[in-house]
Amino acid sequence: QVQLVESGGGLVQPGGSLRLSCAVSGSIQGINAMGWYRQAPGKQRELVAHITTGGSAKYVDSVKGRFTISRDNAKNTVYLQMNSLKPEDTAVYSCSLGYYYDSYYHEYEWGQGTQVTVSS
Repeated sequence: QVQLVESGGGLVQPGGSLRLSCAVSGSIQGINAMGWYRQAPGKQRELVAHITTGGSAKYVDSVKGRFTISRDNAKNTVYLQMNSLKPEDTAVYSCSLGYYYDSYYHEYEWGQGTQVTVSS
């Protein structure tokens, strides 16, 4: 059984920064692609960023230049550094294990999520 546990969420003022972490444990088959999703109240779940085993990353347009996804394969951990946060970034952020098919990221395991609130 695989577990993904996120941490690092909280309340931050607009323009501030947060760093999310996601530790993966359990029976992991090989090294997987990893990603971060978010879901704001009343909105659809959105893929924010994903990263290959080799460290190549992609982002949704709304966070490009502000968010950075990274990973430590030895620690089975993925990070999301979020800078210049805006109120519209407020959401529950969850990490995932995934794979690529037809150039798209697909998740197959995910965590419970951590709340990020951007407000003055």
